[in-house]
Amino acid sequence: MPIDAPILAQTPEWLDLAGIAVFAASGALAAARAQQTLVTFAFFAVATGTGGGTLRDLLIGAPVFWMQDNRALAACLLMALAVWLTPVRWWRPRALDWFDAVGLAAYAVYGASKALAFGVPPLQAAMMGVVTGCCGGIIRDVLAGEPSILLRPEIYVTAAALAAGLFVGLTLLGVALPVAAGVGAVAGFALRAVAIARGLGLPTYRG
Repeated sequence: MPIDAPILAQTPEWLDLAGIAVFAASGALAAARAQQTLVTFAFFAVATGTGGGTLRDLLIGAPVFWMQDNRALAACLLMALAVWLTPVRWWRPRALDWFDAVGLAAYAVYGASKALAFGVPPLQAAMMGVVTGCCGGIIRDVLAGEPSILLRPEIYVTAAALAAGLFVGLTLLGVALPVAAGVGAVAGFALRAVAIARGLGLPTYRG
């Protein structure tokens, strides 16, 4: 089934901004854990919130989104300030994981949609969704000096792949774009949420 790029470009922009904002919050929370300055909070928030989308845009030949739209950087900086101004007792120990789960699902769907809109084939578009959803968290972990999520057996990339793959598949079947986006994002978040709540992970190589 042919992909209609103009229609795909109409994927709700709130998914993009939601993913940016919650990833930025997770970056700021990582800075909070390390008891860093406000400048570091802002840097972590921007790097985490825009990292995955920047890599996606470079790979698909699109203008880097935050260079074209002030809302992305504004959302990151506002989230950094919000975390900085709130007492640490307001944030539960696993708050970073939950913010990250929301961002992962929303950003994976939006990333896949944008790739399709730029003419990327469906399989590669789903992979671009995974890149968009996961790379911000990877950058955050590297900056914070923590083990990358990729080196832990947690269900993380799998959740992004479910969100992006389900969105692309439903779109190919002719499902209305908002419905496909919502289903993909909810499914990806649900899988990640179950993994967080129950400590689920993928089997590791035992040689």
